[in-house]
Amino acid sequence: MELLVLFILLAFGAYLAKSREQGRRIALLGSYLGKYQIEKLMENLTDGYLRALSESDPARQAQIWHMLDAAEVTLCEQFNRFVAEFSNVDGTQTRVSRLALALPWVDQLLPASSFDLRQALRIHAQGIEQAAKNSGQRSQKDKAFTLSAELFLMQHTCHWFCRSKMVASARMLMRHKTPYAQLLASVSPETRQAYGALVGG
Repeated sequence: MELLVLFILLAFGAYLAKSREQGRRIALLGSYLGKYQIEKLMENLTDGYLRALSESDPARQAQIWHMLDAAEVTLCEQFNRFVAEFSNVDGTQTRVSRLALALPWVDQLLPASSFDLRQALRIHAQGIEQAAKNSGQRSQKDKAFTLSAELFLMQHTCHWFCRSKMVASARMLMRHKTPYAQLLASVSPETRQAYGALVGG
């Protein structure tokens, strides 16, 4: 009976520690992201892509794509500024556990099983910018597909940092109907290689 009570107390203590840690991470990331309109720009772009792809009039479709080009430039500029500013955060606050579940202090106790969010955000910034510039001369449809995947993967990483990999993947599946493995397969090869090397596949 005493062991059961001890186990319950330890489990409750771990839960409180995990909740406090997640609250700190959410506050940290939010304090930087809150200065920008990155999430709103993402929503506008993904909605715009769907609108352009469903447009039957070629002239109207070309007009929508042109408007989206300007939105992509704005998003890249804001995201690059955010990444540059966030790179100044102390590295002890930006570790992300590679484990699927969120456990308190795991990034401190097992630093080798974690990665640095600042590095991941730099990979995302490069991937988003390259997709927006469309140096590979993809069609507008393929460009929109790749850029959307780059943005969703970045969003997944932010949720991973704030909560856990499992929660981030569940949110991605619920909001965008996209499994994590499919998301990785949809970004550019350069992003996939760099990101996989950082987070461990």
